[in-house]
Amino acid sequence: MKFADLQLHSIFSDGTFTPAELVAAAKDAGLDCIALTDHDTVDGVEETERLCNAAGIELVAGCELTADFTLERRSREVHILGLFINPADEEFRRALGLYKRARAARVDSMIGKLNELGVPLTRDHVMEQADPRCALGRLHVGRALVAQKFVSDADEAFARYLGFRRPAWVAKYRVSVADTASLIHRAGGVAILAHPGIVPRSGMDEFIPQLVAQGLDGIEVWHTKHTPAQSGNYKALAERLGCLITGGSDCHGYAKGKVLIGSVKLPYEYVERAREAAEKISASRVGGSLANDKR
Repeated sequence: MKFADLQLHSIFSDGTFTPAELVAAAKDAGLDCIALTDHDTVDGVEETERLCNAAGIELVAGCELTADFTLERRSREVHILGLFINPADEEFRRALGLYKRARAARVDSMIGKLNELGVPLTRDHVMEQADPRCALGRLHVGRALVAQKFVSDADEAFARYLGFRRPAWVAKYRVSVADTASLIHRAGGVAILAHPGIVPRSGMDEFIPQLVAQGLDGIEVWHTKHTPAQSGNYKALAERLGCLITGGSDCHGYAKGKVLIGSVKLPYEYVERAREAAEKISASRVGGSLANDKR
């Protein structure tokens, strides 16, 4: 039986693994297929695909995007995985360029807030924790705080400064769920709701049908932080809604203290279903009939 892990991050966003390290870890974990889903960038896909081909592992080109969902007059953050996207799609890459610049601006704003709080962190400190090619993010700021000994570990960095509504927290740039799903569809991919059971999006389960109505194609049923009960509920919900089913470890290398790759092993049949859906989307786009981005 073949298995996949469809949510992995590398040094091109906020993971610590190079593409070579990621592929080696996938091989060690006995995976037949992986998805590279770095935040707001596909810059690592080409190198990772070359290494996967040499290792006999299938690569799914992906990306993780942050979207906005308004619920009860409150704006909520939702993470969406684009899987089977065309990383060379010009419109998609232009959008990612905007997101990447917004991420860098967000980091600068966090640094400014930290300085106002008396924490003398600099952008150079943050860049020491990031690959020059990466899409900067909050985790890089957290690592810099640890490296400069302003906090003892990443958990303290988020609890004291960087977590939601903490003193140096800055909201992330994001567009609507519908626009995010449409962008993914136009790049030939499928849009998957990522880790719905994780705070702060917990309590939103009853609104998942609304997210699907806005363009999402599937649900990440299995995730490292989902309990067996949650995964069972999300699987049943996906089946009831006629959605795709995926799963991923959300491995960031050593960034979160533990290497998670392979801790979620998705049966390959679900990869095949997602690929078929993406192929239909691509065919519709080529034929000029992608009138409705929801598939």
